[in-house]
Amino acid sequence: MIISVVVIVAYLTFFTLFGAYLNRSNKSANDWANGGGTMGIWLLAAGVAGTRIGGAGTYGVAGDVMMTGLGNLWYGINSFTALALVGLFFAIPYRRLGLSSVGQVFDLRFGSRRCQWLTSLCVQTEYLIINIIEPFVIGSIITGVTGLPFGITVFIGGFVILFFTATGGLKGTAITNFIHCAVVIVGLAVVGLFAMQDMGGWDAMSARVDAELVAANMDQASWWSFTGIGWITIIALFFSATLHTPAASVYANYAASAKTEKVLIPGFLLAGTLAAIMPILAGLIGLEAFALYGAESGLSSYRNITQLAVDTGPIIGGIALAAVLAALISSGAPILLGSATMFVNDWIPGSKQYSSEKRLKYFKVTAIIYGLIATTIAWQANITSVLQLLLLGFAMVVPPAIAITYLFYWKKTSERAAFYGILSGYAAGLTHWSLNTLFGGEEYAAAGGFAQYWYELHHTLGAWAEPTFSATLIPLVVIPIITLLDPDKHEESEQARKFYVTLKTGERQVAAVV
Repeated sequence: MIISVVVIVAYLTFFTLFGAYLNRSNKSANDWANGGGTMGIWLLAAGVAGTRIGGAGTYGVAGDVMMTGLGNLWYGINSFTALALVGLFFAIPYRRLGLSSVGQVFDLRFGSRRCQWLTSLCVQTEYLIINIIEPFVIGSIITGVTGLPFGITVFIGGFVILFFTATGGLKGTAITNFIHCAVVIVGLAVVGLFAMQDMGGWDAMSARVDAELVAANMDQASWWSFTGIGWITIIALFFSATLHTPAASVYANYAASAKTEKVLIPGFLLAGTLAAIMPILAGLIGLEAFALYGAESGLSSYRNITQLAVDTGPIIGGIALAAVLAALISSGAPILLGSATMFVNDWIPGSKQYSSEKRLKYFKVTAIIYGLIATTIAWQANITSVLQLLLLGFAMVVPPAIAITYLFYWKKTSERAAFYGILSGYAAGLTHWSLNTLFGGEEYAAAGGFAQYWYELHHTLGAWAEPTFSATLIPLVVIPIITLLDPDKHEESEQARKFYVTLKTGERQVAAVV
């Protein structure tokens, strides 16, 4: 136990001090938000990969594997496809436009602040969830190992993330994510290997899982199957975990950080490969935790890796805890940075006229305030499924991702179509989720009226009732319909011509905002 505590303290202290050291290189807003445009392929890949792990890619996957089976490993595949999607079709346009928040696309194309603001609202919904999850899980780990009150430990986690973000900037997160990714992969692999050996190997562990499944009256074939969670659920997972990614603003920051365009596609593909490995290893941890503790252990979500690490031994346990802390910081820091840059660029009137020094000051102050608010919420939160909560956030970002896709690859896309497509998708997804949350419980089975109707509809549709379908399908249809029925001739304007020349040639004809 002492060794595990020492590892945690040393890891958190090191990265807090390292962030202060890196602060010396952040002389401008561009240095802080976009890394000064100096990153090579390995630094870019590590920075981007780190954004996809965190609590969802480790604890979230491990916990959901315990609850519903190996089908949750699709999260790893979706991590690869998500980053490959951005790398192949969006990273180069983002870099050519010189974005520091993704909503600026609409300002550069249409001069539309309302589309920019609405995109920011959608993305900030996801980012707030992530900014809450990461200190929550860090606090849970430290409390589980040290016995300190959760309120203290969650603020320790929040402080490390916000301090490192404010001081290290984007390049600082990329440099440390290089270390984080290595620690996560090696740490989880070592714990998984030792835990399996302690149980007598794969065959013995599989037999224990089968026995626990029988005892819990769970379907063995479904639990072990890669498609056991159902194809509809797999499609919903793909919609939310993959299709939202082009609008996740931090990737616009990373695209602008690349040294040259040539490193963007291979960098994002490499990042996707790294990001896919980690959830798979976390799923193995969940499988082992299920074999050791069973379905009724109450170790779903964030507690499974901690318990397995501690029971495996102090040294191995310390490695595992360092791995999870690495995952959380690697995701939390760049997401908090993306949150701050979006807030300043999209929501503060007049920010386009700020000097670089003033924008840098606002970026850092916003990151600190935002981080403190999210940490305070995390302190009072009761999260049972990290992965499911994050998938909700992902779904809310799908509408602007679809709008940006239309904008890049269909020049006729109108401003009104983009705005109402994003608005309808976001409102439909959020409403759908709210109704599922309010009326999905068994107590509404015979409640009468609308509550009973929604309960019956929700359970009849099954996986089709996921809000991600509303958030995806509605803007997918609304945007082309409005564009065709009510064109606003933006595609014929001089601003549109300059926008698409910039996208095609890389010759900067629209003014970037950094």
